[in-house]
Amino acid sequence: DTMRRVVRQSKFRHVFGQAVKNDQCYDDIRVSRVTWDSSFCAVNPRFVAIIVEASGGGAFMVLPLHKTGRIDKSYPTVCGHTGPVLDIDWCPHNDQVIASGSEDCTVMVWQIPENGLTLSLTEPVVVLEGHSKRVGIVAWHPTARNVLLSAGCDNAIIIWNVGTGEALINLDDMHVDVIYNVSWNRNGSLICTSSKDKKVRVIDPRKQEIVAEKEKTHEGARPMRAIFLADGNIFTTGFSRMSERQLALWNPKNMEEPIALHEMDTSNGVLLPFYDPDTNIIYLCGKGDSSIRYFEITDESPYVHYLNTFSSKEPQRGMGFMPKRGLDVNKCEIARFFKLHERKCEPIIMTVPRKSDLFQDDLYPDTAGPEAALEAEEWFEGKNADPLLISLKHGYIPGKNRDLKVVKKNILDNKPAANKKSDLINAPKKAADASSIQNEAKLDEILKELKSIKDTITSQDERISKLEQQMAKIAD
Repeated sequence: DTMRRVVRQSKFRHVFGQAVKNDQCYDDIRVSRVTWDSSFCAVNPRFVAIIVEASGGGAFMVLPLHKTGRIDKSYPTVCGHTGPVLDIDWCPHNDQVIASGSEDCTVMVWQIPENGLTLSLTEPVVVLEGHSKRVGIVAWHPTARNVLLSAGCDNAIIIWNVGTGEALINLDDMHVDVIYNVSWNRNGSLICTSSKDKKVRVIDPRKQEIVAEKEKTHEGARPMRAIFLADGNIFTTGFSRMSERQLALWNPKNMEEPIALHEMDTSNGVLLPFYDPDTNIIYLCGKGDSSIRYFEITDESPYVHYLNTFSSKEPQRGMGFMPKRGLDVNKCEIARFFKLHERKCEPIIMTVPRKSDLFQDDLYPDTAGPEAALEAEEWFEGKNADPLLISLKHGYIPGKNRDLKVVKKNILDNKPAANKKSDLINAPKKAADASSIQNEAKLDEILKELKSIKDTITSQDERISKLEQQMAKIAD
């Protein structure tokens, strides 16, 4: 019996990583040199976004996934910030919307055109101003539409309703030192944070109170990270007093002792954890390391089980992690990383070897889809909802995204009702205005669709004529 227990049964024991061929990388990109411990890269099923070096201001690049190979020096960027961009995050409910936080103390939210950028983008959909120092962290709410969290070096966390451009929650007295990272839990009712004061805090943002905290989660002075797992436990990475890298698992209901604590090695790169709630696997990518280690979290001792390490020659400057719906289920791909080098971005694919070509439903339970479960207002009023799940059985086909519309609330609308008579006269006029605005918006949408259909036809025409020429050559 003990012999049987030595080798733990797990379908992820043989997960192996493989870097793609050179022509499938994104080459000649000047990755940002900012000294900030964010991942510098964000990906979704349509685009990969990378923070790049920019003279005079801050910029990031957004490339359609298929645009591999050498990227032209003049390729357009998203460049509205006046200081370096420190963090970017794709909206989980709209694959064309991305948020960025910058040294210029602002958060900007951008709408990327459906087929990527043809010109540099300088006008965000909305600028969120409220931090007094640089903004190093942006994180979208996992289940509520248009809810965005930002954290700055002013030690404040602000939660915004992006649809109205307003700051609705400001947690500015909970942290006495720099916030290293913030993580939402699965339904977005709580956040956990790690900070330079070596504390991990669990916060209920709507009640604006600290639910649990742990001092000296890791004894070392170097930066740590804390993320929520699907079952509500918290996973942390940090350093011991002897500067060894550690990982630990905590139950927020009792933070006295960790459920598990493991020492790893003495490298000094911060370990960025990437978590897949469907498989319960955590991937640790150290900044400056050339490896990705992965672990399975289970509810039997030792709780955090080492699976394997993917190693390569080059150190990583940053890392993007593809959401589950962007993976190729026919190849049993369970994770895809976008590893940043100094001058390129290299996808790394993690697969579970299987002989069968059939859909492996044990590898792909239903996963969080792109639909928001709540509207921003419902969440701010106190509602919670788990992510809306979708099946990946036939692969994920991206649908059409709605444009992000920001309706700024007009302070003048709240003026006291002086004379009711004039309001009655104006009412039909207002209704007419509203309907004409709606009609204009519809017309705009139809024109946009027509234009994209025309573009497609033109490009197909070109393709057909090229193919005809090639055929003619072959025939000759």
